Amino acid sequence: MLERHPELASRIRTLGAGLLVRGRLDHADRELVIARVTARCGCAYEWGVHMATYAEVAGLTPEQAALTATGSADDPAWSPRRAALVRAVDELHATARLGDDTWARLRAHLDEREALEPLVLAGWYRTIAYVANGLEIGPEPWARALPEGWDEPADSAA
Repeated sequence: MLERHPELASRIRTLGAGLLVRGRLDHADRELVIARVTARCGCAYEWGVHMATYAEVAGLTPEQAALTATGSADDPAWSPRRAALVRAVDELHATARLGDDTWARLRAHLDEREALEPLVLAGWYRTIAYVANGLEIGPEPWARALPEGWDEPADSAA
């Protein structure tokens, strides 16, 4: 989609590739953050592509994949580490900030460099969600559908 603007695509490709290939988070943590961000943004395209392509490889169970869209940080399916990541994404999504308690929960499981990465990853995938949603890119036919029970974001532009 961004290849229609090659200069922009080339500038942002480095960050995206760096987060996916050379990031400090393990594969499951990274996919959890991506899934949670894209679900919270109502981006069926990106959520579905990632869950179809990476969820199983990352070790996310079908239940956990669905919970990225329908669950909360307090769900018993999450380890304390994964609950801290879900909580951080939710707080960033709601307030664009992390409170001291949320930061402390992240730091209980991640070193400082690792703890910074979910913030950048969340921002990056929020940007991707904005582009995909803004261009009304529909889900791929082979991708997973957002599960029943996910809350579609309210149309605040109305």
